[in-house]
Amino acid sequence: MMLNVISKSEKKQNPQFAKDYESGYQTFEFSLMLREARERAGVTQESIAKKLRTKKSAISRIENHSEDIRLSTLHKYAKALGMRLRVQITE
Repeated sequence: MMLNVISKSEKKQNPQFAKDYESGYQTFEFSLMLREARERAGVTQESIAKKLRTKKSAISRIENHSEDIRLSTLHKYAKALGMRLRVQITE
């Protein structure tokens, strides 16, 4: 899924805005991916919170504000969904 709505001319006019926009969009996209994975697995925020020994509000923060999440937390989140975490670095 990729819905980049900022035009090339807008990027040229304000490069810092474009950088911030793309960073924010990637965070949003990642949050959406986490929530969709949980929903596809048929798991509620409350049940995953119990598996991770945390509160539902912590799961909500992970899914809605996915900035600065530890890799170990993502690994536990994926495992609680019965999934594996795969990290990939691309250009």
